[in-house]
Amino acid sequence: MSRNDSKYFSTTKKGEIPELKEELNSQYKDKRKDAVKKVIAAMTVGKDVSSLFTDVVNCMQTENLELKKLVYLYLINYAKSQPDLAILAVNTFVKDSQDPNPLIRALAVRTMGCIRVDKITEYLCDPLQRCLKDDDPYVRKTAAICVAKLYDINAELVEDRGFLESLKDLISDNNPMVVANAVAALAEIQDNSSRPIFEITSHTLSKLLTALNECTEWGQVFILDALSRYKASDAREAENIVERVTPRLQHANCAVVLSAVKMILQQMELITSTDVVRNLCKKMAPPLVTLLSAEPEIQYVALRNINLIVQRRPTILAHEIKVFFCKYNDPIYVKMEKLEIMIKLASDRNIDQVLLEFKEYATEVDVDFVRKAVRAIGRCAIKLERAAERCISVLLELIKIKVNYVVQEAIIVIKDIFRRYPNTYESIIATLCESLDTLDEPEAKASMIWIIGEYAERIDNADELLESFLESFPEEPALVQLQLLTATVKLFLKKPTEGPQQMIQVVLNNATMETDNPDLRDRAYIYWRLLSTDPEAAKDVVLAEKPVITDDSNNLEPSLLDELLVNIATLSSVYHKPPDAFVTRAHSSAQKTEDDDYPEGSESESSANPANGPASPPTSSYTIPASVAPASPPFAAPVPDLLGDLMGMDNSSLVPIDQPTTPSGPPLPILLPASTGQGLQISAQLTRRDGQVFYSMLFENNSQVPLDGFMIQFNKNTFGLAAAGPLQIPQLQPGTSARTLLPMVMFQNMSQGPPSSVLQVALKNNQQPVWYFNDKILFHVFFTEDGRMERATFLETWRSLPDSNEVSKDFPSIVIGGVDATVELLATSNIFFIAKRKNANQDVFYFSAKMPRGIPLLIELTTVVGNPGVKCAIKTPSPEMSQFLFEAIETLLRS
Repeated sequence: MSRNDSKYFSTTKKGEIPELKEELNSQYKDKRKDAVKKVIAAMTVGKDVSSLFTDVVNCMQTENLELKKLVYLYLINYAKSQPDLAILAVNTFVKDSQDPNPLIRALAVRTMGCIRVDKITEYLCDPLQRCLKDDDPYVRKTAAICVAKLYDINAELVEDRGFLESLKDLISDNNPMVVANAVAALAEIQDNSSRPIFEITSHTLSKLLTALNECTEWGQVFILDALSRYKASDAREAENIVERVTPRLQHANCAVVLSAVKMILQQMELITSTDVVRNLCKKMAPPLVTLLSAEPEIQYVALRNINLIVQRRPTILAHEIKVFFCKYNDPIYVKMEKLEIMIKLASDRNIDQVLLEFKEYATEVDVDFVRKAVRAIGRCAIKLERAAERCISVLLELIKIKVNYVVQEAIIVIKDIFRRYPNTYESIIATLCESLDTLDEPEAKASMIWIIGEYAERIDNADELLESFLESFPEEPALVQLQLLTATVKLFLKKPTEGPQQMIQVVLNNATMETDNPDLRDRAYIYWRLLSTDPEAAKDVVLAEKPVITDDSNNLEPSLLDELLVNIATLSSVYHKPPDAFVTRAHSSAQKTEDDDYPEGSESESSANPANGPASPPTSSYTIPASVAPASPPFAAPVPDLLGDLMGMDNSSLVPIDQPTTPSGPPLPILLPASTGQGLQISAQLTRRDGQVFYSMLFENNSQVPLDGFMIQFNKNTFGLAAAGPLQIPQLQPGTSARTLLPMVMFQNMSQGPPSSVLQVALKNNQQPVWYFNDKILFHVFFTEDGRMERATFLETWRSLPDSNEVSKDFPSIVIGGVDATVELLATSNIFFIAKRKNANQDVFYFSAKMPRGIPLLIELTTVVGNPGVKCAIKTPSPEMSQFLFEAIETLLRS
């Protein structure tokens, strides 16, 4: 639409849909075009115009490119909700993909790729294969991106029809934009695939480097990102690659510059020549500095990336520290980031300049920035031993200005300097003690108390100073109380006179009798016992030499830094977190989950040991890959008693007890049938009773011999379920049965890898081999009894959780017949009713529950009571558990 088309967004009168329908079927082209524009305008502002689907599709048969684009836009929006009607447009798509106009050919393929309807996907393949070999490069580059979209919809189809090979062929295309789009598509597919698909060879490398100079800026970004994953075979090849990429550092686009820097940094790891590395560092400095002249948002992104770069290669910007000096009009987020980089670049050569800047910042009006500046002075002192004295001089000057928050921050960092350089700068303690009356922040108080206690023997009136803090001991925060306790003990050990003796008695009484803080109370008891039993041992413990603190300016782990450097110019480098920490990729390849592999019934039953003989477990502990069903492991020779070895445990710890509990209850699902278990049949299910999780089990002996010595073990699982004690089953005579409740514990047997609801169990007795079977974890047994929330708490919790934590799912066949019955049913599983409201003709119910470790679970059920169809929305701090929550709620609603 053009800028003059705003009129189509103006309010229309009553009867809009019939009028639009009439105009869409007009015999006049201009009237049809105006009608489609009105439909798109209505769609854009959120009105439902899906009822016009057939009429809009009829407008596709046109030579007017603008009208065709509008119709295609409508189709993309509504095809998913009208999949059967979308098929009507397929013939036009196929026809347009062979149109003489390359713009129309590309538009048709692009639109078909954006319509995520399986029925249309089948018809997309032939036009897409033609367009990948089209004479026009615009069509080819559009088709390349379409392959990635198709892979996201149906990965198997892409592989079967040879689209991946066609994409790889496009890397050798003579048009650089086609090459760039092919690289972008392959990179996207690789991110969604678990196996290698896009690997750069020396031949491919040459093609990409050639295309790099001629394609658009975003094409260059795609190619540079791909090249950054390539590992050169030797230093010579790395130098050649870097030489070809270096001109990209002069590009006007910031993304290209950062991608080039990332690629060069990766290849520099392989370059052995110090001269080459030094020259590259010199070349990278100017473009990085130039990024800091852009608008603040780009500056911030650049600074976050530079923060990572200088941790690995500080020499790149070692001579450019002045560009990081803060300007008066810099936003606070830019200033804070500049401070961090200045600390990292501070050296003996430039420390005087840096300290002058920091001193200036400490007089600013922004309190947070001032605090950060004062703390930066302390960090420089810890980092640079030669400059420590100058840093302390600056801090003392700042203390003299008597600004409360400056003084307190200075005392906090001076405490760290004392830790870094013991017995060096204690002469300034007297100056610090002059500021005692101004301290009102817990961290500053705690720091000052630590200084008094640590150097009590050098402070004549140390007992008086500590006593001034003790007057308000019960009201102080825990941080201050802990420091006061330790400082008073230090004072007593260093000056065991009458005054400190009385003080220590008061403090120990307060800390043990008058406080609810377990940390404070326990520490006080430890000190009390040490002092009363062995004062010399107390000295060794409390007055022990402390480890010297170290510079924390490069505070990232080397492995994390390596990963972040690989992801420069992405969000990962801005957040300083690996992509896995904030991006969850949904793999489109159809992989069976454990739930698919172990359906209820005969298939899960067949996973136990076959009845034709016992089995010997593998030599390693019992750890089965999550994606592989443990169906009849290929064990070699029969070994009768290896459950302990199987689980990596000592058999002696499993002592059977002949006093079982025999609870009654509903029938349990059969997990090991008698036909598979040589006459032993096991039924079991997780259950919850009186706030405790149990494994309810029924053993039936249909064999001809008595069975005894039962032992059980659970494989590592998502919820860390393990037996809380031995299995209590008496000797089972032929034809008898026994039922037991096995107490369970959680979070003791955790497995790595993706979450799974499969519980893998191994069980043995003295007469039979080890049996393996699978059970399905019923997640609702974990809901705790204290899950009920007040309405205000529910609302506050819902608002406090980010929208990205909300996950929803539809249950089209579930019917909620009666509200009271449903509320009562869910309450029996500790899912508590909060509120109900009306939304149009639907009822919306809100429930709360609580998972182990106090994790809240907020549930919204939307339905029309008495009609099929329930929409369930869940909001929780642990959205990765949503699949189990949905299963639990569906199970309960169907029961």
